[in-house]
Amino acid sequence: MSKVAIVTDSTATLPAELTRSHPIHTVPLQVIWGDETFLDGLDIQPAEFYQRLKHTKVMPTTSQPSPAAFIKVYQRLLDEGYSILSVHISAALSGTVDSALQAKAHFSQAPIEVVNSRLTSMAMGFPVLLAARAAAQQATLQECKILVERAMEQSGVCFVVNTLEFLHRGGRIGGAAAFLGTALNLKPLLELRDGRIEAVERVRTMGKAIDRLIALTEERIGSRTPVRLAALHAHANTEAQELLERARQRFGLTDVSETHIADISPVLGTHTGPGAMGLAFMAGM
Repeated sequence: MSKVAIVTDSTATLPAELTRSHPIHTVPLQVIWGDETFLDGLDIQPAEFYQRLKHTKVMPTTSQPSPAAFIKVYQRLLDEGYSILSVHISAALSGTVDSALQAKAHFSQAPIEVVNSRLTSMAMGFPVLLAARAAAQQATLQECKILVERAMEQSGVCFVVNTLEFLHRGGRIGGAAAFLGTALNLKPLLELRDGRIEAVERVRTMGKAIDRLIALTEERIGSRTPVRLAALHAHANTEAQELLERARQRFGLTDVSETHIADISPVLGTHTGPGAMGLAFMAGM
């Protein structure tokens, strides 16, 4: 039975201790800032990114990894005897899946499966982590793929941004375009739905937006247990810790099986802007 390696991309925002302790390999997306190109989470870290974003006159853009970047990772893993499950950011938000599929085609009959998660951040990270844990227990490639596809259906992410400016400029605004042109002091509450960013509602203050963020996550989870939660933040760690603790209390400590705090990576932060907050979940798995 061949070993299974899990490949994902930097938008999964898995805490480093998790990727070190599981068979997870991360291919970074790119932040392009004027004449400079940075590998997400490698050449530029979240704290540096958000500090620079405060003062820049040139706004960054983003790009998916090249097929060559995937070929390099796939070749190394295949040489080491692994089958590969490659799980990536929603194809509606990035061309990363397409690059991975081009790389897979390069290897013809090699045991590689590429999955469009229709998610990102820790909403994708939780299914990836579940598959990696199964792989560590000698699950087959197809068993890992089936597991990650089931987990994706039980996962989601809701988030609030200070402004829609960054999503609009980056072309990732999706259904949230309905909120453009509204009062500046209204905070847009958004979610990923069928792989796209969709508008939920507008809330007058960030405090009320956080209240609604928790309530909306509770609505999406319903009665499913156990619950895995991750508080997401764009350079707002203290606020994320408070959000996570409130969410844990809301769901009941006995029903919450796993929690994390995760940065909104530079690539994602290019589109959300600073100060964004979110809750990612996986329930019933």
